[in-house]
Amino acid sequence: MAIDIAGFITYLKDHAMEHGFHVHDERHFLETFSLRQAWEVDVHPESACNGPLDLNLAFDVEPRVLLALEDRVAELDDVSMDAEGEFRLPLLFNWALPPLKTQPDLVVVAAELAGIGGPDLPIEVSAVETFGALSDGPELRLSIVGKVQVSLLNVMSGAEKLCQILDRCHEVSEWLVSQADMWGVIDPHT
Repeated sequence: MAIDIAGFITYLKDHAMEHGFHVHDERHFLETFSLRQAWEVDVHPESACNGPLDLNLAFDVEPRVLLALEDRVAELDDVSMDAEGEFRLPLLFNWALPPLKTQPDLVVVAAELAGIGGPDLPIEVSAVETFGALSDGPELRLSIVGKVQVSLLNVMSGAEKLCQILDRCHEVSEWLVSQADMWGVIDPHT
């Protein structure tokens, strides 16, 4: 195999710890029919050890991209950096807070997070109101997702550092923790 994805995930966890995160769990999924793989790593900033924020890193591995890269490496002695756009996979950052008592202004939240994430870490913000049982009333949750494309050529050569992305993720996490009280985060243990 031209690329060690499991090694990249190990590197990602170690690197996240260097940028102020605690790693709590890792999951690896493999679909046996298509060989599609996904890795998930649960982290949170050191300041949120007891809640209220969790961050899930999800790396979705499309087998056709890996096979195309392997074929290209077999054809050529050196894969051109011109082909970098062909060999990219998504790395998703999913932030989760417990249910909120007060819905924040989503435009303001999106603008604040866009300022923190910048063009390197585009962030989508949405809110969902659900009813478990009608007698319980609505439950409001924020959905915050950042997405970047990881170059497999950079992973293969050891050049994919993600320092700036992890720094921005940490800043987003700290901002969300600072806003949690104002939004009235509901303690799930009560």
